[in-house]
Parts: sequence; C-alpha cells; structure tokens
Amino acid sequence: MQNKITALFGIKYPIVQGGMIWNSGWRLASAVSNHGGLGLIGAGSMYPHILEEHIQKCKKATDKPFGVNLPLIYPQVDEHIDIIIREKIQVVFSSAGNPGKWTPLLKEHGIKVVHVVANTKFAQKSEQCGVDAIVAEGFEAGGHNGREETTTMVLIPLVKKVCSLPVIAAGGIGSGRAMAAAMALGADGVQVGSRFAASVESSSHINFKERIVASSDGDTTLTLKELIPVRLLHNGFFDRVQEAYRNGATQEQLAELLGRGRAKKGMFEGDLEEGELEIGQIAAYFDSIESVETIMQSFVREYNNAIGELQSKTF
Repeated sequence: MQNKITALFGIKYPIVQGGMIWNSGWRLASAVSNHGGLGLIGAGSMYPHILEEHIQKCKKATDKPFGVNLPLIYPQVDEHIDIIIREKIQVVFSSAGNPGKWTPLLKEHGIKVVHVVANTKFAQKSEQCGVDAIVAEGFEAGGHNGREETTTMVLIPLVKKVCSLPVIAAGGIGSGRAMAAAMALGADGVQVGSRFAASVESSSHINFKERIVASSDGDTTLTLKELIPVRLLHNGFFDRVQEAYRNGATQEQLAELLGRGRAKKGMFEGDLEEGELEIGQIAAYFDSIESVETIMQSFVREYNNAIGELQSKTF
C-alpha cells in the first residue's frame, strides 16, 4: 500500500507507533520499523544521554526509517534537539507545545516534522509553521490529550477540511478495522499507541501490560485538565484525584498531589496503585500481550478484510 504517508517516511504501511513515555524505547521502535511501520522513540521520559543511547541502539537494530517523539514542554528539549540533529534522525513527531520554535531548525537539517494536535486551530497553526504532516488525536487517546474532548471520528474530517497536509489519525486505533474507519474518514495513515504499549517489545513494566489487557470499557477517564489533560486507568491514585476534585482542590493542590515521577512509578516500575497508568479507551479491546510482528500482521489482515467487506456493501 503506497500513499502520502508511506511516501513521506519511506515505509511499507501507513502505521506509526505512538512515542509513549516509558513504553517506547529502542526495542519497540526498531521492531515496528522492521515490520513495515514507523517506529518512534519516546523522548519524553528520557534524559538526554538516555535518548542518545536509545537512538544508537535503534540504529543497530534496524536499517529502516525510525523517528523520535518529542514533547516540546520537556525541560531539556534543547539538548534533545541537539542530539536529534547530531544523530541525523530523519523524522520528529512533536507534541505538547508550539511547533513554531523548533520546526524551522529541524527542517534546516533535513528532518521531517509532524505535530500532534487535538483541534483545528492548532492544525492550521502547525501547517503555517511548516510541518510536513499532522497527527489528529481524538479524545479516546491515552496519555496527554486535548481539553476539547473531540472524538477521533469527529476530529479527522474537521482537520482534513481546514488542512492541506497529510493527516495521521490517532486515538482509538487498536485494530485494522479501526484503521480502515480512519482512512474512510480521510486520514492518510494512523498512529497506534495503546496496542503497542501492550506488546512484548514495549519497555513498560509487565504489571502495566497485564493491567492494560485486563481492563474493561469504562476503566479509563480523561482528567487533570487544569494541569495537562491525561487519560488514566482507574486505580488508587486516580481515586485520590477524584476525591480532590470533590473537595474543590485548586490547581496548585492537584499539582502537589500529582508530584514528580508518577508516570514512571506506574508504567515503568509497575506500581499499579500509586502510579499514573496512562492508556487509551481502546485498551478494553485487547485481551493479550502480543509481539509487534503479530500486531502488525493483524492490522494489515484486518484492514484488508474490512476494505473488502465495505466494497461488497456499495450502493
């Protein structure tokens, strides 16, 4: 399958792995790239020297294109940018910030830039900043999210309507059928997070992976909008956040409750009660931890089957 996204990145399938903190190390990124997608290293949970190590290991593990996901609110983002340029990374997915500051510098070094948005306003601003593509991430997504709570089904056509760039759909894309639905709405590719978080190659703790596949519908909620909106699995920490809301907590009190290292505690260290467990709504769909190879094969098979079924239903 060749389209705007496969041509842009030089990959076989228009499937991009989400650059999730504490999940997206070099093993996951290289595995996705080796099986036809675009793997991303999640720089948001890495000190600069750790990012450099993961990039170098990923280069040894794959000869296919891969990229780095870079949250622009990261305190050492300038050091990450320096490493990305020095290591000649081909693709950067930026998020959680204004792409206008760094996009010109990255493109000056021949790096393709994709920015993640949750509304049409920032899609248009990103296009004006000169990015090469847009990720339209709906309310269903895990991790940091938009405040508007616009669903993926609504967001994709809205962004396509106002933006001429290739659009990658994210949020609730956990199967080939979901990929077909996103493409039918106008997406040129998909970004998959939660399904890869529960993969063998994900760098997250086994406790977190098992909690993902044990979850049911209704087990996640978008919260902490006063800080940075994040979708969390329900656990002891989440319950305390809800109690704080009921007690009229201020933004400062919520920040104090969140503290530092909460995501690492949950996803990387496996503390299922006191950690942040960031995952998308689609987690309820998964019932097993799978290898990247199996996940990619399933996506392609299900996508082709879904397209075939749709063709048989034409009027």
